[in-house]
Amino acid sequence: MLLTDKNFIMKNEVKIQEVNPILDSRRSFLKLSGLTMVTAGLVLAGCSDNDNDDMQDNSLPGIKNGIFDLGSGDFGVLTYAYALEQLEADFYTKVVNSSNFNTTFNDTEREVLTDLYHHEVVHRDFFKAALTLALPDPGTQLLPSLAFNYGSLNFNSRNEVLATAKALEDTGVAAYNGAGKLIKSADYLLLAGKIVSVEARHASAIRSLINPNSKDFAGDDIVSASTGLDAASNPSKILPIAGGFITTKFTAKYLP
Repeated sequence: MLLTDKNFIMKNEVKIQEVNPILDSRRSFLKLSGLTMVTAGLVLAGCSDNDNDDMQDNSLPGIKNGIFDLGSGDFGVLTYAYALEQLEADFYTKVVNSSNFNTTFNDTEREVLTDLYHHEVVHRDFFKAALTLALPDPGTQLLPSLAFNYGSLNFNSRNEVLATAKALEDTGVAAYNGAGKLIKSADYLLLAGKIVSVEARHASAIRSLINPNSKDFAGDDIVSASTGLDAASNPSKILPIAGGFITTKFTAKYLP
């Protein structure tokens, strides 16, 4: 059955046998953060008072030279984030609706993956609604719904799904961290900070599923041993990675 109710995680509590106290605390955060994103959506809807008259043409997303470009500045970053959230939402939708989801994953894994599914759908729909309200001409400037192809990925393989989820979540955290310096609006920057904190917890939860009771949830491969900070990457580094799954063509010529 297709899971489409975004309030599912707030209406249905699944009681499971606790096997990992650290992971349990992350699952509790995941449930609460779904509520946080619904509230944050109301905040951004009221933050669309942008001085569009001062914008360069390339600040606005839209068709340029026959292909959609993400634009630059705050709108470019928000559209970039919308593209990445479309990818994550699509991936987890396919995960929870895979034919052997209930048998491939144990109770704990199903709960975490289902929570992540709902979060990413909320994130995707949130960015779509916010950009629709904020863009001067959303009919031509809103990034269309993207199409995806996961190649030979077997959605009924626990190892393949979790490895791909890990890659997507780690990439998402690096993307938000790298884009933060490009955001001028304090309201948008606050919002990005809230979302990246959720994405970082997604990443740590997936890593704990792969290797329970280990330090991998904040491994040296993603958290700098010298600064204690997650990785940060510019859009030009992130999009070629995410683009491996995205078949809809678009450009990001005005983002670094």
